[in-house]
Amino acid sequence: MKVNCEKEAIDQMAKEILITARTAPKGKGFDNIVTYLLENDEIEKVADEMEKLAPALGAFFTRDAGNLRNTDVVIMIGLKDSRPLGLNCGACGFETCADFKAHEKTKETPFAGPICSVKSIDLGIALGAAAAKAKDMCLDNRIMYSAGATACKMKMIDAECAYAIPLSATGKSIYFDRAEMASAKQMKK
Repeated sequence: MKVNCEKEAIDQMAKEILITARTAPKGKGFDNIVTYLLENDEIEKVADEMEKLAPALGAFFTRDAGNLRNTDVVIMIGLKDSRPLGLNCGACGFETCADFKAHEKTKETPFAGPICSVKSIDLGIALGAAAAKAKDMCLDNRIMYSAGATACKMKMIDAECAYAIPLSATGKSIYFDRAEMASAKQMKK
């Protein structure tokens, strides 16, 4: 007899969630989405680095590192190439796509901007589709800037911009009932 075998299914479910991100609609039909399924040792490396980055990038990096350590699986979804699509829409802050292309990518920030707004929307759609699929599979999840930014900064993944979606199957969501909420309540007193 197997007891509490939910964890055995999560890796396969994570792969199905990544298929959802891959098949999400893309602007002009160009697929620049990259997907990753982190191994346990990689999760620990990202969590360690998040704690190191917390003083500069925000205390929530430490809180989120704790979430990663307690999660079952972490997937990453990002953009590999964020060059503009030639629409000259101006949403990126540049008047033309040619102006965008002439601008050098940032090197010191977690994400390598500027990023084409259409491709940012593609990433958002892929993330939303993945989170919805996880919810449909009854997996607790949360889209995390902190873990994705850390993986990009570490050059662990080949992406200019990425977000993590940790997945968990426990009796209570570890991603929304966090210590930060308790701290905020204490500050109000």
